[in-house]
Amino acid sequence: MNQLQNFTKGFLKDNAVFVQFLGLCPTLAVTTSAINGLGMGLATTFVLLMSNLVVSLIKNLIPEKVRIPSFIVIIASFVTITDLVMAGYAPALHEQLGIFIPLIVVNCLVLGRAEAFASRRGTGSAVVDGLGMGLGFALALTILGGVREILGSGSIFGISFISGDGVLLFILPPGAFIVLGYLIAVVNKMNKTT
Repeated sequence: MNQLQNFTKGFLKDNAVFVQFLGLCPTLAVTTSAINGLGMGLATTFVLLMSNLVVSLIKNLIPEKVRIPSFIVIIASFVTITDLVMAGYAPALHEQLGIFIPLIVVNCLVLGRAEAFASRRGTGSAVVDGLGMGLGFALALTILGGVREILGSGSIFGISFISGDGVLLFILPPGAFIVLGYLIAVVNKMNKTT
């Protein structure tokens, strides 16, 4: 697999949300708007990129018995940095995302990429994989949040374009499941035709 394929696989073919069903807890919980989805996606992308980089650099120094705990400590370090930076520079978004920022530590996507990819490949490939999978995750959350925001409140990124109220269902948790189901069907159809 070349680096372009390595980078783009996370967008559609192996998308963490729509194909692998990883990270669904924050996906369903924080995507009430496009900005929340984008914020959570970019926070996860940063953690994924940096943890893949560090894991790939020190993979030969970590004893086999403490590999997973070591990965969790590395991930937790970058999550703490992300949490503090968001609290300082984007307090409104930080408040909206709440507990789901610290929970990036246990996101299956981040730990899975560290274990399955970064610990077995070179630094360049691990960085490209982390960036591609992270941006694919951010794209999925932004699309899901955008669709829910459009249907639920008639706006996107806070810009209203429909007068009146939308369908409240799409802002509520059941709306997340409904929209996610349809988006998964669309992505599966697209993956079958390519």
